[in-house]
Amino acid sequence: MILITGANGQLGTDFQKILNREKVDYIATDVDELDITNKNEIENFFKGKNIKIIINCAAYNNVDKAEKDSEICYKLNRDAPLYLAEAAQKTGAVFVTYSTDFVFDGTKSAPYKETDKPNPLSIYGRSKLEGEQAVLKIYNRSFVIRTSWVFGIANKNFNTQVIEWSKKNEELKIVDDQVSSPTYSYDLAVFSWMLINMGTFGLYHMSNGSEASKYDQAKYILEKIGWNGKLGRAKSSDFNLPAERPKYSKLDSEKLEKTVGKQIPDWKNAVDRYVEELNI
Repeated sequence: MILITGANGQLGTDFQKILNREKVDYIATDVDELDITNKNEIENFFKGKNIKIIINCAAYNNVDKAEKDSEICYKLNRDAPLYLAEAAQKTGAVFVTYSTDFVFDGTKSAPYKETDKPNPLSIYGRSKLEGEQAVLKIYNRSFVIRTSWVFGIANKNFNTQVIEWSKKNEELKIVDDQVSSPTYSYDLAVFSWMLINMGTFGLYHMSNGSEASKYDQAKYILEKIGWNGKLGRAKSSDFNLPAERPKYSKLDSEKLEKTVGKQIPDWKNAVDRYVEELNI
């Protein structure tokens, strides 16, 4: 039996698609069924269930709000993965959880490898780093997968924001000084599932191929939907956001690709498939 936490989000929804297709039994939970920030609730939930794999798709992802809402951010991003890893350890289950490119400070000019030293700039980034460190320290049958700029059909994301903005505005300005790789939650789930089946535990990076600025991503999605407005460039400093973002945080996925023996699709290909899924 597989347990999915955060099952209603982008990644959790796509994992359910894959497991349904593979005809694999799973339990899908979100906060209403299981509060993963409550250690006792996790322990009680596991009683009488033969859970072999735990896939933690739950997270606190509001980067700016986290600067003020740090307590719940740390509970979800640091404490909850640790509690789930401890539960997995007791039963010998495989544990999978996710981290972020925001563990890096963005000062590098080449894609970040798993061996690069983290230096998060925000509370969100620090909470994720502490979560991944806690899991890897306590349990050696864990996968920690860092990813970036996730978008999927099941929730709001940068793509949906841009589409909504385009409906209300004839002119948009998007930052061109944040560079990473937009990552399709479906591809993240597919490659994670491959990795889980390999049984090669540890820390991995997974993002779609090539890199883009937020401006590049917006331009591509707006062209896909046929928007006729004017798109301009902006800088991060123009918006005075509470949380600092890394300027460059593209992840190097070579380790994962070599492990599973398959290349991750380019981000533009991922956006193409996402737009088809949106059916707009």
